[in-house]
Amino acid sequence: MSRYVLALDQGTTSSRAIVFDRSGHMVSMAQEEVPQIFPTPGHVEHDPETIWSSQLATARRALADAQIGPADLAAIGVTNQRETTILWDRLTGQPIANAIVWQSRISAPICDRLKGAGHESVFRQKTGLVLDPYFSGTKIKHLLDSSDGLRARAARGEVLFGTVETFLIWRLTSGRCHVTDVSNASRTLLFNIHTLDWDAELLRLLDVPRAMLPDIRGCSEVYGETDSSVFGAAIPIAGAAGDQQAALFGQACFDPGSAKNTYGTGCFMLLNTGDSPVPSRKGLLTTVAWRLGDHTTYALEGAVFIAGAAVQWLRDGLKAIEASSDVEKLMAEVPDTDGVYLVPAFVGLGAPHWDPRARGIIVGLTRNSGVAHVARAAVDAMAYQTRDVLEAMQNEAGIELTSLKVDGGAAANGLLLQFQADMLGVPVRRPVVRETTALGAAYLAGLAVGYWQGLDDVRRNWALDREFAPAMAHAERERLYAGWKKAVTRSLDWHTDD
Repeated sequence: MSRYVLALDQGTTSSRAIVFDRSGHMVSMAQEEVPQIFPTPGHVEHDPETIWSSQLATARRALADAQIGPADLAAIGVTNQRETTILWDRLTGQPIANAIVWQSRISAPICDRLKGAGHESVFRQKTGLVLDPYFSGTKIKHLLDSSDGLRARAARGEVLFGTVETFLIWRLTSGRCHVTDVSNASRTLLFNIHTLDWDAELLRLLDVPRAMLPDIRGCSEVYGETDSSVFGAAIPIAGAAGDQQAALFGQACFDPGSAKNTYGTGCFMLLNTGDSPVPSRKGLLTTVAWRLGDHTTYALEGAVFIAGAAVQWLRDGLKAIEASSDVEKLMAEVPDTDGVYLVPAFVGLGAPHWDPRARGIIVGLTRNSGVAHVARAAVDAMAYQTRDVLEAMQNEAGIELTSLKVDGGAAANGLLLQFQADMLGVPVRRPVVRETTALGAAYLAGLAVGYWQGLDDVRRNWALDREFAPAMAHAERERLYAGWKKAVTRSLDWHTDD
């Protein structure tokens, strides 16, 4: 019997591959950073060939480090940065252009025109999403509009669209599988979350040919096998989910009312709402969490665009630290921000504000302010933005959280998690295995091939590393949060297209 499952975790800033055993523990991990391309302010791209080569290299290295081969793997699961949009030539497999990253604001004018024409409500009702350049549909339209003849080629099926998991599966199978899963499809502005299919009216509004779209599948089923040239033998590809839905699954949030928050490049809180989609009026997203067999689970989501990316800015932009992990040591040099707030609206603000024209600001500076205060303010912003989302989520779903499960790279920062508990007034729980995004993809793949027998196996594997209990007085919590909300108002509607 195969002993392991391989998870491919293609994220915004890095590609990772992790081998997991039956207990859900990591056997080996390999990681490569993915270069960010910034052609113009607010626009972010990736090289699709770098996405593929880095993911393939990490997968091969993870297997080598674990000293295993294809025969030792029960299946492969794939998880990915969502909404990032890739178009490629069906015949040659070559990308048509750079990938447009989910953070990019390049299609904001398209969203403005659709809103001006009165179409926002139909997108909201059918997709559960807001009409924002964050999502894939307007990115596809931008690419098709930008090149003469490209839309006609797409209509003939000569040009294919995929989010990152689709592109990776297509490459892994040497072009035999052009598929997506329901969780990623639900982030495109083209997918009806009620009918669970591409929607003809939305395709018409965005002028996207159906022939270029992938087949829609569940999150835990065998899509195909890797070409033997990739790893030396065929391996089933049996699980796929967008990174945040995969993390919800990896955190074993299977019951309605359970929630997790992932601190990655962005910050994403998801709340399991069960069998029915819950419409939002407070800037949250209604999304598909996963589909297992014939059963679909939905979630409410608050999407924050910039979280850990603000720490990368401290490293790469300000040169304040040499490695992202150094930020905790720097911020520990001061007891608090001394009134400094950093609103990291580098590419606009997501939930619950949804302002693509917001821009980043630092306010509250005095002669006493130093780089350590700015560093602490950048990390505190993750906690403030999480509270923004949680307040909207609790009001929307009518559920009051008693604790919050957390994961992602920044979850290693104890100062962040303590401040998060203080800001929310509820315990914050960090699991032993923090790579829950990759773990969720592994579980989805393993369940499809019988490596794990059911959800109870996943529940039993979850283990607590540390719980952070709130310790801040209520009055102080509210004073600090009021300052944050005031700072956010200063960042809104800042950028113009002129």
